[in-house]
Amino acid sequence: MYKKQHIHFVGIGGIGMSGLAQILLNLGYKVTGSDLCETEITRSLRKLGGTIYNGHAPENIQGADVVVISSAIRKHNFEVQEALSSQIPVIPRAEMLAELMRLKKFGVAVAGAHGKTSTTSMISSVLRSAGLDPTVIIGGKVNGIGSNAYWGQGEFLIAEADESDGSFLRLTPSIVVVTNIDREHLDYYSDLNAIMRCFLDFIDKIPFYGLAILCGDNPPLREMLSVVKKRIMTYGTGPECDLQARDISFKGLGVSFNAWWKGSELGAIQLKIPGLHHVRNSLAALALGLELEIPFHKIQAGLSSYEGVGRRFEILGETEGIMVVDDYAHHPTEIVATLKAARACWPERRLVVLFEPHRYTRTQALMDDFTTAFGEADELWLTEIYPASETPIVGVSGKRLARNMRNKRGVTVHYIESCGDLPHAIMSSLQEGDVVMTLGAGAIGHMGPRILDMLKTKESVVAL
Repeated sequence: MYKKQHIHFVGIGGIGMSGLAQILLNLGYKVTGSDLCETEITRSLRKLGGTIYNGHAPENIQGADVVVISSAIRKHNFEVQEALSSQIPVIPRAEMLAELMRLKKFGVAVAGAHGKTSTTSMISSVLRSAGLDPTVIIGGKVNGIGSNAYWGQGEFLIAEADESDGSFLRLTPSIVVVTNIDREHLDYYSDLNAIMRCFLDFIDKIPFYGLAILCGDNPPLREMLSVVKKRIMTYGTGPECDLQARDISFKGLGVSFNAWWKGSELGAIQLKIPGLHHVRNSLAALALGLELEIPFHKIQAGLSSYEGVGRRFEILGETEGIMVVDDYAHHPTEIVATLKAARACWPERRLVVLFEPHRYTRTQALMDDFTTAFGEADELWLTEIYPASETPIVGVSGKRLARNMRNKRGVTVHYIESCGDLPHAIMSSLQEGDVVMTLGAGAIGHMGPRILDMLKTKESVVAL
């Protein structure tokens, strides 16, 4: 990025944008940015030397050489309009990520509807265990490094590739990992076939010496295998996969399995996190490690030491015999996987699930899938939809979703319009031994700590 020294981020508080900003600050660039409100993320960027504005205003971009926007920022934003009228380049986050990827010898891009953050951070753990010191840009706070970004001295840059608006096609990685393809981001894609075509284009961008690591358990990816023209390595639990997990055993908050490569046993893998979906995520990291010829014992060490990511089955605490767990799951597929993992961990405990639907378009497109996704819950509390900058759609609401769910047997469903009212609302129904799970991608992530605080201070009387 020669002659570009001042980089401004619109929406710098987003988890993906803040990672790029942190890396650029580490590299010595002048970084400014704006967001609607101050958060822990914006405060940490200030400590690193960034200039962060609360709110959007045309004067915020003064002196900027380039303006970076996320997919959540609209073209009518004040700062975007000012940049365009001043002929300052306005680029998507993916284009800036592509420039950073060019600074390293090899780029690894992790794409997929679900599991990108966990898989990317597991890969990071494996490469760090091998002493490769990778650069990492992740959509979540990795417990092992205490951040969502890290500039390493090694040759590899590992990053999540955001398929939500097709902008991941700007990346030029050497290795691509695709965890799965699902009906997601249907506000941008017309249907599943359109998503599959875009992923094919993405895979086709890797060079002749590159590799596509694909999950063989995912039906759309299996369907694509015959038309992918690049070198492929598949992973999963099925016998047709190159890298296979066998003898999977769930115990407590962890899982173990034996890894097999094309019919030959490699050895045992131990994880400190639960869920079959994490078995698959760890297989992707193992596959990359094998491709890089990392000794198996170092891959084992990297995976066994992996401590997870913030808001991914994150146990916030336990008080008065009630445990609180927070997870980012906001798509039916993710919800099913997360609740199955919870049920395996706590088969005898009551699961009280608090869910905030995210985006009107997603709720509309997947309404039927949402109504059947909470089968493992004993009690479900629903809020109104978190809009994420979308305008309401007539007939699409959290209240309607709750009504549809009440028609399903086996789950008690409550509706509370405001997410902020949930902690008070649930207190009288909680029992000793309950596991409270907050699920969603919006404001629900702030509710878990509040629930714990209320339990600790006995702000409400809990019937135990």
